[in-house]
Amino acid sequence: MSNKIVRGDGVDLAVQVQGDPGAPTILLVHGYPDTHTVWDGVASRLADRYRVVTYDVRGAGASDRPRGRAAYRFEHLMRDLAAVADDVSPGAPVHLVGHDWGSIQGWEAVTTMPERFLSYTSISGPSLDHAGRWNRAHATTLRGLKQGLHSWYIAFFHLPFLPALSWRTGLGAKVVARSEGMSTPHFAPTVALDGQYGVNLYRANILSRVLRPRERRTDVPVQLVVLEDDAFVTPALAASCTPFTKHLSVRRLKTGHWAPAARPDEIADLVAGHAASV
Repeated sequence: MSNKIVRGDGVDLAVQVQGDPGAPTILLVHGYPDTHTVWDGVASRLADRYRVVTYDVRGAGASDRPRGRAAYRFEHLMRDLAAVADDVSPGAPVHLVGHDWGSIQGWEAVTTMPERFLSYTSISGPSLDHAGRWNRAHATTLRGLKQGLHSWYIAFFHLPFLPALSWRTGLGAKVVARSEGMSTPHFAPTVALDGQYGVNLYRANILSRVLRPRERRTDVPVQLVVLEDDAFVTPALAASCTPFTKHLSVRRLKTGHWAPAARPDEIADLVAGHAASV
């Protein structure tokens, strides 16, 4: 594996590259409050067939941590992602895979700059615009109520002071882990900082998109991996992309939210299978 620094949109991003330099590139984007290490098991299983790229998103791991919510808006995240893709695969599109907030970013990417991607695998992170439309349609239904209960943490993350305090004291990591039944959390040693800074992803993007959803469609072939025991994203919300995706395949796994860490063999096989199919 080789490590490098890529200049994103005003920030330095820590990037990791492994695998066959001559093979197609798969770009794996992590979520919150993770770092690139959540992909370690998946990446090592793909490296014999692909060139595999991971990176710490802004606010996480070894990448820069800008202050203030405005620095975490989608326009900056997309410029970061594009900078990494351009650096590791100049002039050629890549296979994109996202988990949690990495998947939310992935939806924004394949619907706004689809020419950069050969395929997309989405794991446990809907488009915020798709979610906004779904919420409007299901707000008064049992499905909507169930998802609301699963999304309790979003309101908490918008509170002043308390979210940062919970991560600094270690309580945040414990609560999130217990929500998923993790006896041994896989989070990186930087999780206290990752949690404090990454909460701005929610503050900068959630309300504007969910309350005023935009039109987000894509022709990029999408594989939707639905995690049936996810404590945060219900299968119904995960499927909110269906009307907006031209080429969609759905795979279901009987597992919880952190499937990349808990089930790396199956996730790697799904990612490789989808990439090969397109």
